[in-house]
Amino acid sequence: MARYQISDADLTFAREFMDTPIGYHSPGLQRVLNRMRGSDWNFKYVLIVVERYSRWQLGRMPAERGARVEPVEGAFYSDLLDAERDIFKRRWKDLTGQNLDTLLTPES
Repeated sequence: MARYQISDADLTFAREFMDTPIGYHSPGLQRVLNRMRGSDWNFKYVLIVVERYSRWQLGRMPAERGARVEPVEGAFYSDLLDAERDIFKRRWKDLTGQNLDTLLTPES
């Protein structure tokens, strides 16, 4: 039962997140993030610390409390900001079915 539905009108906020994934977010971007981080998921993306401050792996945390986090094969990051951007793109695709990289590519 989703409240707010992400649409193409929210691409401005996606660009904002890609520019600054951590820190202050505008009210519009915060609305998008609240939807993405809501409770109506079968799982949530999380970052697993592989090496403190230098290496992370993408994981999927199931909705069931106490269940094990499932690492995503081949999804490792050496930059925390890149990891946050990737999770945002994955959530966008899960919610809209659209590839955010394609949508944000500057038109020629």
